[in-house]
Amino acid sequence: MKDRYERTVDYMRISITDRCNLRCEYCMPRQADWTPLGELLSLDEIKRICQAAAKTGISKIKITGGEPLVRKDCLPLIGTIKAIPGIQQVTITTNGVYLSKYAKELVEQGIDGVNVSLDTLNAKRYEQLTGYDALADVMNGIVEMEQYPIPLKLNVVLQKGKNEDEWQKLVELARNYPLDVRFIEMMPIGCGKGFDRVSNYDIQQRLKEMYDVLLPEAVAHGNGPAVYYKIPEFRGSIGFISAVNAKFCHQCNRIRLTAYGKLKPCLCFGEEIDLKHALLHGQEDEIKACIEKAILAKPKEHVFENLQSITEVREMVQIGG
Repeated sequence: MKDRYERTVDYMRISITDRCNLRCEYCMPRQADWTPLGELLSLDEIKRICQAAAKTGISKIKITGGEPLVRKDCLPLIGTIKAIPGIQQVTITTNGVYLSKYAKELVEQGIDGVNVSLDTLNAKRYEQLTGYDALADVMNGIVEMEQYPIPLKLNVVLQKGKNEDEWQKLVELARNYPLDVRFIEMMPIGCGKGFDRVSNYDIQQRLKEMYDVLLPEAVAHGNGPAVYYKIPEFRGSIGFISAVNAKFCHQCNRIRLTAYGKLKPCLCFGEEIDLKHALLHGQEDEIKACIEKAILAKPKEHVFENLQSITEVREMVQIGG
């Protein structure tokens, strides 16, 4: 289905929980206010939403959180969604702490891609940034995934004065592992408004200075807006998602579903469509109508460059990463 600006919207990000086993500073407060478990969407409700979404042309689903792997029915949910006619791809974003434990089952359920959030390779710094000493678990998960033919991407958010000095160490992971290292600019949502963002433009310039050959890649590596580069001797690639300094709203293809049943047309704004009534009282056509309404409500572009105009006031963990 196309929105008002002729963009084809075929991708939905689904947060299945706002709970997490880490406390990354820019994502959630250290003292989180969880949604009561009874208010979270059930597996059956998510299935019904995905069935209706497929009828609108949504063919790609990203499972997010919070941390999706803390939810016990996350793994069977992946298989359930994969079996829906019209759904071509199901991927997941995780902090990687439980990845080595569940990698085999993720593959068995038919996962098409895994994104791991990783902002540092220093164990002490990892604990400072996330609140937990779990870097070894994340690295074990990355090693475990190497045996499976599933695309693996590392999502890196750099912060001035905290981890920006590690950009090259993180880049070098793509030399040694068949994965993409992607630098994502800090977005001014929730706690993220209080951090000093590192521009992807600066990292790109340093990358060009550091490596002799940097080849732009024309082929997309997934459903998102990342721009990729290949360094010849590397097994993987380097990507950049520059939401603030090089906005890509003209090609936005997504809507978001929160863990408690709200559809968000755009991350930047507070407007949302409540699916709860349709789930409780309606048939698939009513759910589908709500999804279509969300697609048609997508704004032309975000306003991250103008903090006063951002109307989303919740933390990223409450929205879905």
